[in-house]
Amino acid sequence: MTKSELKPFLDEKVELYNNPNFIESDPIQIPHQFSLKEDIEVAGFLAATIAWGNRKMIIQNSKKMMNLMGDSPYDFVMNHQEYHLEKLEKFVHRTFNGGDFSTFIKGLNHIYTNHNGLESVFSKNIEENSMQKSISEFKKIFFEIEHQNRTQKHISDPLNNSAAKRINMFLRWMVRDDNKGVDFGIWNTIPTSALSCPLDVHSGNVARKLELLTRKQNDAKALFELDSNLRNLDPNDPVKYDFALFGLGVFEKF
Repeated sequence: MTKSELKPFLDEKVELYNNPNFIESDPIQIPHQFSLKEDIEVAGFLAATIAWGNRKMIIQNSKKMMNLMGDSPYDFVMNHQEYHLEKLEKFVHRTFNGGDFSTFIKGLNHIYTNHNGLESVFSKNIEENSMQKSISEFKKIFFEIEHQNRTQKHISDPLNNSAAKRINMFLRWMVRDDNKGVDFGIWNTIPTSALSCPLDVHSGNVARKLELLTRKQNDAKALFELDSNLRNLDPNDPVKYDFALFGLGVFEKF
């Protein structure tokens, strides 16, 4: 496929997948259960945190997380007592366990109580066309609370060469505002031009077949290469192509 053919091909795939039908098979359905901004943020952050592995299991366990918080995630984060966290102890999704879940509740409480919320923290330290430093600084603030070291692995640090797929997916959900009904666009302090593609096995494999990516590892260096090529296609909204890459990989087995 020539470069002149690539953009219209990918734009067509974005149109195909970036619509409400996408929601029913994607973890983004979890925050779509809510209307309060803070509920959407908390539900989205937690669902994105466990978004690795089997998608049905991700959705099932994300629903379980919401249920354990009485389906009022922000209220639970802000008003829970220590004994409320006991019912989270049996939760498990792969290596994310009940102790991690409790720590995340406390970390979120810290963010909203002392740092004016998730959007406020992520909107700081944005560099030109990059959220990498912002994500790294967010992780430091999130773990200012008492925590076990093992829990830190559940938030990636792009400055440690991670592609930070789940955080980048969460940011796409919150920031993109295209009125297509999938992404929320409830954060207006972060430009879409600074977002990065959620790079995983599926999007990485498709990107390599389309020669948008040459690096073999799905790490921060690969993400920079992919982002640079996607910005050539659309400098204002490069991450919209996540729909095309993901759809081609998961639904079309491209």
